[in-house]
Amino acid sequence: MTDFNQSCPIPIADYPHILLAHGGGGRLMNQLIERMFRKAFDNPELNHCHDGACLDLPAQRIALTTDSYVVHPLFFPGGDIGSMAVYGTVNDLAMCGALPLYLTAGFIIEEGLPMETLWRVVQSMSHAAREAGVSVVTGDTKVVNHGKGDGLFINTAGVGVLKPGIEIGPRQIREGDAILLNGDIGSHGIAIMARREGLEFETALESDLANLSGLVQELMESHLPIHCMRDLTRGGLASALNEIASTADLTIEIHENQIPVKAAVRGACGLLGLDPLYVANEGRFIIILPEEDAEPCLSILQAHPLGAQAVRIGSVRKKGTAPVELVTPFGLHRILDLLSGEQLPRIC
Repeated sequence: MTDFNQSCPIPIADYPHILLAHGGGGRLMNQLIERMFRKAFDNPELNHCHDGACLDLPAQRIALTTDSYVVHPLFFPGGDIGSMAVYGTVNDLAMCGALPLYLTAGFIIEEGLPMETLWRVVQSMSHAAREAGVSVVTGDTKVVNHGKGDGLFINTAGVGVLKPGIEIGPRQIREGDAILLNGDIGSHGIAIMARREGLEFETALESDLANLSGLVQELMESHLPIHCMRDLTRGGLASALNEIASTADLTIEIHENQIPVKAAVRGACGLLGLDPLYVANEGRFIIILPEEDAEPCLSILQAHPLGAQAVRIGSVRKKGTAPVELVTPFGLHRILDLLSGEQLPRIC
């Protein structure tokens, strides 16, 4: 008989009910994943703590990932839930170094959703899949009662192929590695918030939603020794760096004045009391690789439209007092921790 512990490790006494923050990319989500899901499903593939699992099959090495999309509103400046479902899953595969090939699509539809709305979403997914070079090969449809589904939720899974010898993930980073970022941060989350709340700014803001697979494939073809890549979705840059540094048991140091943020995004964040370092993105990612390979990598990034603003933002060093430290423009060091709450819910 299998022996198992029936007590909950969260513990339940502290959080008897799920909060929005448990899905926000911060401290509570990290605790939920680490103490409940990883503890229950413990296995070597899961414990790599990456955007997808890399699996050795008899004839091929593949990457497998899954994601669910609950963004509100369904349509926003620069994208919609359909294109996000495709690009988000493709990007997770790309972060593993894989060439994306196939997707699944599961639709949870609320009774009363206009058929025209569903048609627009499906057509957007179809266009995004063609653009990303992937096929939607199977799926599922469920309809829930009116008032129980907030319009439409989409779940996707993705499969991609990996070249032999590719090992990309948090556990591969090393002391002295450089950290690169492919562009400005925060546009996606602020664009969603502006549309949701009816906010208007002097400069129109659009999501940075994009298919990163093409750019990543150029990096992979360069044979640069990339140690880790991570797209900056829920929880933004700060949360992604914390997850990577904690998994690697090292400290990441980044420089605030080297991180590009559009003036409109910075202004909106100031108005709303948000920190752009924690705001979600859908077309931004970091690359961690040896210091001597940073400049060649930057050259490849900057030659691509999705990496034209690429910059170096920091480096990896031996474990210090915190997983991530931010160096301010005044030279002061500030701990960049995981958020305890939720800045912007329902942004992906």
